[in-house]
Amino acid sequence: MNWEQIAYVAFTITLVLVMAGIIIYYYNPKRKKKVEEPKFRMLDKGEDEQGHL
Repeated sequence: MNWEQIAYVAFTITLVLVMAGIIIYYYNPKRKKKVEEPKFRMLDKGEDEQGHL
């Protein structure tokens, strides 16, 4: 293997590891409440509070 092939494989592995880390971090059960909270807060607002014209 030459330098370009090694760099390509190393970069690909790095990107895969970063993506896996982001997925594991985001979908961690401990974070579920914090991640879902804005959605439920938005859905709980009434139409009067959302400022419809």
